[in-house]
Amino acid sequence: MDKKVRLGVIGTGHMGQYHVNVAKQLSDAELIGIFDANAERATQIAEKHKTKAFGTIEELLKETDAIIIAAPTFLHHKIAKQALTEKKHVLVEKPISQTVEEAKELVNLAKQNNLILQVGHVERFNGAVLELGKIAEHPILIESRRIAPYNSRITDVGVVLDMMIHDIDIVLNLVKSEVTEVKAVGSSIVSNHEDVATVVLKFANGCVASLNASRSSQAKIRTLNISQKDSYVFLDFTNQEIELHRQASSTTQLGSGEIKYRQESIVEKIFVHKDNPLKQEHEHFVKCIKGESEPMVKGDSDIKTLEVAYKILEEIHGKK
Repeated sequence: MDKKVRLGVIGTGHMGQYHVNVAKQLSDAELIGIFDANAERATQIAEKHKTKAFGTIEELLKETDAIIIAAPTFLHHKIAKQALTEKKHVLVEKPISQTVEEAKELVNLAKQNNLILQVGHVERFNGAVLELGKIAEHPILIESRRIAPYNSRITDVGVVLDMMIHDIDIVLNLVKSEVTEVKAVGSSIVSNHEDVATVVLKFANGCVASLNASRSSQAKIRTLNISQKDSYVFLDFTNQEIELHRQASSTTQLGSGEIKYRQESIVEKIFVHKDNPLKQEHEHFVKCIKGESEPMVKGDSDIKTLEVAYKILEEIHGKK
């Protein structure tokens, strides 16, 4: 595809408006228009970003090559299936769908039609995360913290599918081993879903991951710590920064009945190319459509992420 990719955005709520803003900045794509079930909001967003508000999804699909879906989670499967059936490439916000079965159906439909189906794990495009894979080769222990104040706009899912799913995706991609055990606890604080959750994942290769998420805290913290045999990695998602700690030397001195111990370590700050992760995600999506890049977030990978997320929810809420 040599011409610009014609993009449409479905859903212009909290996350959707960011997608609209980024889509109109792309050099290899053109924002054709948007759709929102709330016609008044669609008109407002369209006027703000100088694009067209379409009256129906069908009308928008006819004019586009690819669709970005930022509608509520319960609509992801229906809209994505409609777009894929119409031979349109799809970037859908996480989680891909409400069930693993629905996710598998979408992945298979995309494969059958030779289409790009990308899931919006935007943290994969964080500059620090892109560098992480180069230095975190054999994790022994992974610890994540993702806490934030409550966002009243997100009511259809709990903290696991809203926030923790980013860390599940990153951890599975880093460890590259089967999850053999899942332990999880959580509780509802401000919504009808779990608002805080603590999870321990054990992998077949011996790695252990501890994931903590909260959307009822008064601070915003997004960090990932990785212990390896000869190094310790600290990643700050917000600042897109990585610190690499290595032990340099240690000495023990004995004398006059006492032991003096000195340990020295080296702290390296890894250079990170910082950019807007959402913009990076859009650019990657367009490159995949044009055949210039291989998808970084593949459908099969997201199915595994969703499977682990639902095992966690079963641990927290019990099987339904």
